[in-house]
Amino acid sequence: MPRLEVELSVRWVGMKFTYLPKPKDEPIAALEAEGHEHVALEDNPDLVLFRGGPDDFPDELPESVKVVQIVYAGVEALLENGTLEKHAANGVRFANAGGLYDDTVAESALALLLAVEHRIKAVDREWNNLQLFEEKQYLFDDKKLALIGAGGIGKTLIRFLEPFGMDITAVNRSGNEVEGANRTVKMEDAENVWAENDYFVLLTPLTEETRHMVDADTLAKMKKTAVVINVGRGPLINTGDLTDALHNSTIRGAGLDVTEPEPLPADHPLWELDNCVITPHVANIPRYMKRRIGALTQKNWGLFESGEVMATEVDVEAGY
Repeated sequence: MPRLEVELSVRWVGMKFTYLPKPKDEPIAALEAEGHEHVALEDNPDLVLFRGGPDDFPDELPESVKVVQIVYAGVEALLENGTLEKHAANGVRFANAGGLYDDTVAESALALLLAVEHRIKAVDREWNNLQLFEEKQYLFDDKKLALIGAGGIGKTLIRFLEPFGMDITAVNRSGNEVEGANRTVKMEDAENVWAENDYFVLLTPLTEETRHMVDADTLAKMKKTAVVINVGRGPLINTGDLTDALHNSTIRGAGLDVTEPEPLPADHPLWELDNCVITPHVANIPRYMKRRIGALTQKNWGLFESGEVMATEVDVEAGY
């Protein structure tokens, strides 16, 4: 009996964690409910829960830190300033929030696409219904859509698009079949995708290969009726080239939740174009981050403790 009690006590000893740079009550409470202890960085935590920018990350971590759980999916800024590489060299493992916000981002992508095609921004204190009679389009009208990057968000968006009956091409690195898509194309073989589809939803991670993948050359291949939606990373698009293409009607429209630069300056010409709908990087919002990140952190810590790869572990060399 005493041995059993010891085993149980060891099993339920939680880790120590800190939340940087500004602690949030909801994820802290979720982890404390699992038996973990919230401490300051100087109190030698096992795990760091991080929601900040590159300048917020500590220059040095205590040797006790084994895992850093980042509350968002994108880690490019921490890669570019060398944070991930520096601490990974000391044995720290990183996890992001990939997949945690698939539904919120997918719904936001759909909202942007609908806003562009329904010409919402063209209505400005004027009863211009005759104009919209000519310009409004519907998603169900024999449209073709390409998902550029078809991970969790893309798969969720495919489900959301089912009622519209669109022909969907999934573009991914592996070429492995994506459930619900009409076809799957490897990224390296996607040359013809740009000319064949009406809609493009950019979801791929930002790497040297994908930076400015939508530029003047790519835009020139698209139909004049094409619409580009970006809820991935701002630098996937060359902003100057997109601005020219929208101004010159090379393509029909764009919906952007992320931009380069970000935030987009108030005097940038994209704001003035009624065929460009912009939201200020709110495809997912902090309320859902705080609500969900605790459970993911608990899951990843459990996998780490079991000697397994974490569910959302970052490959520092690959950059995502």
